[in-house]
Amino acid sequence: MPSPFTEVDVAGRTVRISNPDRLYFPAAGITKLDLAHYYMAVGDGILRALRERPCMLHRFPDGAEGERIYQKRLPKGAPEWVETAQVAFPSGRTADELCVTELASVVWAVQMSTVEFHPWPSRRADTEHPDELRIDLDPQPGTGLAEAKKVAVVVHELLDELGALGWPKLSGKRGIHVYVRIEPGFGFREVRKAALAFAREVERRVPELVTTAWWKEERGEQIFLDYNQNARDRTIASAYSVRASPSAQVSAPVTWQELGEAEMGDFTVASMPARFAELGDVHAGIDDHRWSIQPLLDWAERDEHELGIADAPYPPQFPKQEGEPLRVQPSRARTRPAAGTGPTPIELE
Repeated sequence: MPSPFTEVDVAGRTVRISNPDRLYFPAAGITKLDLAHYYMAVGDGILRALRERPCMLHRFPDGAEGERIYQKRLPKGAPEWVETAQVAFPSGRTADELCVTELASVVWAVQMSTVEFHPWPSRRADTEHPDELRIDLDPQPGTGLAEAKKVAVVVHELLDELGALGWPKLSGKRGIHVYVRIEPGFGFREVRKAALAFAREVERRVPELVTTAWWKEERGEQIFLDYNQNARDRTIASAYSVRASPSAQVSAPVTWQELGEAEMGDFTVASMPARFAELGDVHAGIDDHRWSIQPLLDWAERDEHELGIADAPYPPQFPKQEGEPLRVQPSRARTRPAAGTGPTPIELE
């Protein structure tokens, strides 16, 4: 017996949704069709977040409480109008990932059981040069959103000093993401180095709140500024992406003014469409401002050559990088490297 289905019109494209009544979020009563309607309701916002970017899909064929499939290559059976972008991974392999150019592609991905969208920080026209710096405030055990908000205040102040414009959003899980549109003249290695230099400066200013330690055993009850989210092939949930949480929370763009009062539970598949209808995309101007990361690269150069602070470890799947310190947990190392153990207090120039 064929599966039940319905069809939805998405800006002139007809997209077939099979099993539309399948519960994807049982606790919230949200179905597969509800998920498609959500992404249509925030269409301008999700398109702005994904447009022309290679995108990894987090698929949940059995709903958000079931198995998660990390889909890098475009799923089979895509309509001819669904576009792709080819990307290269640290292993040297390549893949053709979904590249959203219209809202129908997002809804088709939902038909393929996609809940979360995780785009690259670069665009299809030049995947090797990111146009987005990502600042990831990741609460460690013993901390949460309240502590991340305190760190976000410092992040905002530092961006202002640098003349950069940051766009904050709640992650939809526990932390905060801040995006900075950058001039796409640098590669992943340089952008990651810039993110590390920025994170270390935030750590200098509020060492009681922030850590840049890569190894979890060294972080303590602090907010980890995850600079490695800017390494090649590392992605985070986009603005307006639904997250696989019981209440169907959304990775929600907010303004700096409302961040202090915002809570994760305020932004869900059920509540976000009304907010979007009233306010539109509060990140609508994100592509109008670009900033050069050169000041941060200058800080990285200073850290290394004047202060003797080495690079920090890459994620484990990456080949060993030039200048990278020993990639082993400190508790397992025979001797702990002297360099790279953390930044020393300095004055901002």
